[in-house]
Amino acid sequence: MDLRKAQYERNKTHKKLRRLVGQALTDYEMLENGDKVMVCLSGGKDSYVMLDMLISFQQHAPIKFDLVAVNLDQKQPGFPQEVLPNYLTELGVAYDVLEEDTYSIVKQITPEGKTTCPVCSRLRRGILYNHADKIGASKIALGHHLDDVVETLFLNMFYGGRLKAMPAKLKSDDGRHIVIRPLVNVREVVIERWAEIANYPIIPCNLCGSQENLQRQVIKAMLRTWDVEQPGRVENIARSIGRVTPSHLADVNLFDFKGLSANESDDLLSKIELVEVS
Repeated sequence: MDLRKAQYERNKTHKKLRRLVGQALTDYEMLENGDKVMVCLSGGKDSYVMLDMLISFQQHAPIKFDLVAVNLDQKQPGFPQEVLPNYLTELGVAYDVLEEDTYSIVKQITPEGKTTCPVCSRLRRGILYNHADKIGASKIALGHHLDDVVETLFLNMFYGGRLKAMPAKLKSDDGRHIVIRPLVNVREVVIERWAEIANYPIIPCNLCGSQENLQRQVIKAMLRTWDVEQPGRVENIARSIGRVTPSHLADVNLFDFKGLSANESDDLLSKIELVEVS
């Protein structure tokens, strides 16, 4: 790729990322003036891109907010401890590295053949939430993207019997934290493209990333097939999550089906229609 073409691709991808992230930040009012945002940085492509975008908006947004990158060193064998500190120091971003041996706990209590994700995510979430309290963070930013949202929707439908996805913004169960997902509108392929352009020092997750029995991998393969055979389908599914009509679903807690009754005007209209038809 010649230099001019490479620069064009860089500018195009960066502009698309900023547009999609900016839309999410605005639509869900993710950031407020004076926020202290704890950016959860795993060392994977998603969290690198999220940090990159938040830094970009920090420099140009009409509001002021602070960023603190936080990495949880879970003591996985072979984890390169120097990579993130070196990267963040060079970037000039404030950061904390938390050291907790969740790896041994997860391996110890996860049955053979079962996925480690449920236990790992609960432990990780608790540690990160506690640190958010410690540093006075008003927001916790996670790097989930559009594909993650759609995958979660189908995981809940196929394996949990629930119509539930992954929210762009939520309050934690204890009510103490606001979690935001700035990449919620961004397809994974765009993130991959920018990560390649930016040449991030990617750290693979050796704990769960190599597991072949993850249900999420099955869903990922389904979405990849749709991208080839039915381009745009995944984006349409993502849009549908934000265009819900409770009266056309079946949850009696969301819509009062039992209370439905025809009023007089409806009855009169029905009689008129019957006369016209006859």
